[in-house]
Amino acid sequence: MASADWKALTSFACRLADAARDVTLPAAAAGIACEDKSGGGRFDPVTEADREAERVMRVLIEAHHPDHGIEGEELEPRPARGSFVWSLDPIDGTRAFICGMPGWTTLIALLHERQPAVGVIDVPRLDERYVGTGEAAWVESGGDRQTLRTSGCTGLGEARLSTTDPYLFAGTEAEAFERLRRSIRVTRYGYDAYAYARLAAGSIDLVAESGLSPHDLNALVPVIRGAGGVVGNWAGGDDLSDGQLLAAASPALFEQAVRLLSGDRLPARRRSSTKWRDRVP
Repeated sequence: MASADWKALTSFACRLADAARDVTLPAAAAGIACEDKSGGGRFDPVTEADREAERVMRVLIEAHHPDHGIEGEELEPRPARGSFVWSLDPIDGTRAFICGMPGWTTLIALLHERQPAVGVIDVPRLDERYVGTGEAAWVESGGDRQTLRTSGCTGLGEARLSTTDPYLFAGTEAEAFERLRRSIRVTRYGYDAYAYARLAAGSIDLVAESGLSPHDLNALVPVIRGAGGVVGNWAGGDDLSDGQLLAAASPALFEQAVRLLSGDRLPARRRSSTKWRDRVP
């Protein structure tokens, strides 16, 4: 496709985020009832706002891009008649949403030939939007854009790590994450996809998670890579199909984290007193 078409598709992705906000923000203000869709397993909440936000985004896609496929978290997939598929997660962080916390997001990705090409991490309650294509930007309400870059952190001893909940890991994954956590300067929990947005903005350096579905991670990849970060699995590869995701601010940091997650020892490294290079837009 021509570059002008990619620009239009990126603008359309932001239009989808606006439409989802029109549903989720009033719902958050009004108070939220939820259902448990786990079927008796680990609590997996869903709200009517999840479903309605996905519906309104689907209506727009079907009207403006009828050949594009749609794969969302809450509703049945629509097959593509071509090479483009939209990946939709109307509310990522539903637990935060039902608890009145502000860090939940809407995740929108456009896949071309099954690869994430455009990603939007929208944070309605904080009025923040992170957009990734070949580069990444923070888009303000008025449409102004600020280029995003990761911190560039290269050492575990200076790194800031995040994961949604360490108790979601079990067995060898829990052991691997604990090895990583012990080598990090500071670890923060509970931010869901917002942690990846802040990695792209430079205030988080490393995120490690597992058990993710495609709609959880598709939008993250273009944003992180567009900001100069690295995304792969815990073994250092590009295959994210098993739901493991490791995102890092630099290739060097990614490689060190992979070695710890895989059980390799790292040489002793003196912790630097250099201040973190936060680049908060």
